[in-house]
Amino acid sequence: MKNGPPAGARPLRRCAWARGDLALAYHDEEWGVPLHDDRRLFEFLVLEGAQAGLSWDTILRKRENYRKAFARFDPETVARFDERAVKRLLADPGIVRNRLKILSAIRNAEAFLRVRDEFGSFDAYIWRFVEGSPKRNAWRSAKQIPARTAESDAMSKELKRRGFNFVGSTICYAFMQAVGMVNDHLVGCFRYREIR
Repeated sequence: MKNGPPAGARPLRRCAWARGDLALAYHDEEWGVPLHDDRRLFEFLVLEGAQAGLSWDTILRKRENYRKAFARFDPETVARFDERAVKRLLADPGIVRNRLKILSAIRNAEAFLRVRDEFGSFDAYIWRFVEGSPKRNAWRSAKQIPARTAESDAMSKELKRRGFNFVGSTICYAFMQAVGMVNDHLVGCFRYREIR
């Protein structure tokens, strides 16, 4: 998908946060699109946890480095990371060098695999929080979009119970938005109607 209208057409209306090349591409191609691939779901789980306290632009700029550093988000490989791997990651300027966030990614890989074994896939498990289909909101202003919902509260509580961390309700809601469990594009945004 191109990041703009054809020559001579009216400019596309987007959510206000989509500024800059990386954010535009992410908004136009990924954000809010229902995702059912376990490895990609794990990627977003790690990235949303890494983003805590930082801007999403920071994480988008580091995303390719994260893919390299975290074995292209293969949960089996990440779950086997040892102290030597942690030291390597702490020395990697291409990612957020926060020991707690790095350890969280490893711990979450372990919990992810347990959930996958129990439910057949992480996808089958995580989409239960929206009864298997995306919730389509109808926000007209960014001020209307909540930071958390009853669904993200329930997801956070359950993930924590299963051994995940860096999965507070706000992080869970951002995850839900990213992977299309909710459509939080504003109704005036061209992607609102495209994502169904």
